[in-house]
Amino acid sequence: MFLYRLYVLISDRTQQQSCIFLKELNTMRIHTLFCFLLLSATTLAQINPIDFEPTTGVGGDWTWTVFENDDNPPLEFITNPFPEGINTSQTVAKFTARTTGAPFAGCETMHGADIGTFDLSPDNAFVSIMVYKTVSSDVGVKFATPAGASTGEIKIANTLVNQWQRLVFDFTAIIDEPSSSGIDQLIIFPDFQTRSTENVIYFDNIVFGDSSLSTADNALTIPVTVSPNPTADLTLIDAGIFMEELELFDLLGQSLLKVSPQDMQYQLDMSSLSSGVYIARLKGASGTSSIRIVKQ
Repeated sequence: MFLYRLYVLISDRTQQQSCIFLKELNTMRIHTLFCFLLLSATTLAQINPIDFEPTTGVGGDWTWTVFENDDNPPLEFITNPFPEGINTSQTVAKFTARTTGAPFAGCETMHGADIGTFDLSPDNAFVSIMVYKTVSSDVGVKFATPAGASTGEIKIANTLVNQWQRLVFDFTAIIDEPSSSGIDQLIIFPDFQTRSTENVIYFDNIVFGDSSLSTADNALTIPVTVSPNPTADLTLIDAGIFMEELELFDLLGQSLLKVSPQDMQYQLDMSSLSSGVYIARLKGASGTSSIRIVKQ
């Protein structure tokens, strides 16, 4: 009888310990799975867009390092001195390219912070940036990994001076290359040239997206006004010319609306959209234009 009771006691305790062990094992599995998913989300997502706005945006509080620019004056974040055309945002980045600086003088984010870690894919391999320059010269963009692998810079020259212009860089040819995986640094060369004078370059609204970010013509060829901007619901787009097509994008490059106004004005209803920044692209007989619209 004593042996039977002892066996039952041992059996009960063994079952309890087994249950506790299984619960702890399941908890560990769930915790491990959660950490894996969290790590995957962190590893594959980059911050987007980079707009330098002090309260609602990103980029202005990052650790930007200026290099190969003589005394390397720091990158500044200032009130937009030219809030017009396609860029009416409040804050922009200001880069002063020294006369004695290297042609490839530029600025870069910090490894392991700021932009996050991500892989290039068809969904983010197109990168657009708005620039305001007093001279025409190459603007370069490239990415790097923690180990120092680089995509190599892609350079595009601005064709407009003394006004904002949007440039689009296509990194799709780099996809699946070793340098396209585990990217955690962005490098910008605002004035890639040999200089005879000191040049000030402003840049803003760096956006990662798919091929819809790319347009046949990045130049501002249609004078556009939007009022009110910002808007809570309705806003009037006045192109001054006959608009054949109007398309609205979010900052990820996703098309949200496409209409054919067939008029010089169009009243855009944004009441169903979330608060944020949107890009309206217009097409007419004389060319194309893009303008930034803020939904409150």
